[in-house]
Amino acid sequence: MSIYDYSVKRANGEDFSLKEWEGKVFLVVNTATGCGFTPHYKPLEEMYEKYHDKGFEILDVPCNQFGNQAPGSDEEIRQFCTLKYDTKFEQMKKSDVNGENALPLYGFLKEQRPFEGFGKGFTATMMKAVAKAKDKDYKNNPDIKWNFTKFLVDRQGNVVGRFEPTFDMKKLDEEVAKLL
Repeated sequence: MSIYDYSVKRANGEDFSLKEWEGKVFLVVNTATGCGFTPHYKPLEEMYEKYHDKGFEILDVPCNQFGNQAPGSDEEIRQFCTLKYDTKFEQMKKSDVNGENALPLYGFLKEQRPFEGFGKGFTATMMKAVAKAKDKDYKNNPDIKWNFTKFLVDRQGNVVGRFEPTFDMKKLDEEVAKLL
């Protein structure tokens, strides 16, 4: 299967086929409105505005699986994002990214790009502790570890990168720019 064989639900319940983005570069990101990484919305929106005309998209999948940090309805989440961060990119229906109710798209993404680590630094050390508390074998488990994990897809539909929430957003911008 290819990434273009998957679809997800928009916040309004309509199906959205990733085939619509064939030939584009895009990020798939699980988000939450009450997380320490929620400020990632700002650089994500900046990337979207900077690169959208060059064929860049963002698929925002709100998820409440990590610390109950996206408790609102789809409409409340959308209002928060548009009012606080002026987001214009595609936001989907709140969904699971791990477990038996996970979106099939996320099974594909995790298969293509398993977990490779949080990197270095204070935030990475904190995330390692959180992940280890939930799963002693977290390093060998491809599951999403926290909010704002990002998958980068190139114009050919290849999942070329997985970026944990600890990854530098400026470096992510550079990775996106290389593909455009």
